[in-house]
Amino acid sequence: MPATFFTIANQKGGVGKTTTAINLAAAIAAENIPCLIIDLDPQANATSGLGLEKEAGQSLYQALSGEESADSKIVETSTPNLFLIPSEVDIAAIETELAQTENYLIRLRDTLQSIRKDNRFKAVILDCPPSLGMLSMNAMAASDYLLIALQCEYLAMEGLGQILNVLEQLKEADVNPGLALGGIMMTMYDVRTNLSRQVVSDVRQHFGRDVFSTMIPRSIRLAEAPSFGQTIFEYDPLSPGAAAYKELSTEIIKRFKLKS
Repeated sequence: MPATFFTIANQKGGVGKTTTAINLAAAIAAENIPCLIIDLDPQANATSGLGLEKEAGQSLYQALSGEESADSKIVETSTPNLFLIPSEVDIAAIETELAQTENYLIRLRDTLQSIRKDNRFKAVILDCPPSLGMLSMNAMAASDYLLIALQCEYLAMEGLGQILNVLEQLKEADVNPGLALGGIMMTMYDVRTNLSRQVVSDVRQHFGRDVFSTMIPRSIRLAEAPSFGQTIFEYDPLSPGAAAYKELSTEIIKRFKLKS
């Protein structure tokens, strides 16, 4: 059975997108489900957050340029069943280069075809830059589902319409007619504030079942873990953040039938 591809995106930075990519993938992998993260952010936070060095030539840049295969870029992480295609600063150049090529919106999809057809992985998670540029659109064009990380803060919904419009445009233009909204993940939830509760209530009112039940808490431990190159399950496995990502992974595994 081919892998299910998920893009985790939000054009706003600091919403817990990469933290979610890392820890959600680690929680899925812990259920004996082989999972691959593809780091598409030139800042390479998912790469360093998993304890790997940013090294020249390790990103998908050469593969997107047709010089190498995507498979050759896959590396193991310290978490069993969790693999990574790292990023580094050279992938920033692909934003400009892609715009000058034919079929520029599906270049990533074509590059990842061998991984999609391979039975090695059950889930592939693409972590995007905090923008709706060429890399993010390519990620959505290559994926089955869009997962949106949305922080429980004022103006959280401001950019939600924009990213959903991009999803619809990619479908209507026949770039990826099968792309669907996989769900909205509420991050940085602070149970002590009325604001967090109100944001969640508003989002649920508009999007209903598209919003996952699990709330990812605002947590110092979640913020600290990447600086040690560790997932929350390595850094503080008994923390509320670890419990939340475990719960979110259970929802996602069930919703998308990632377990046989």
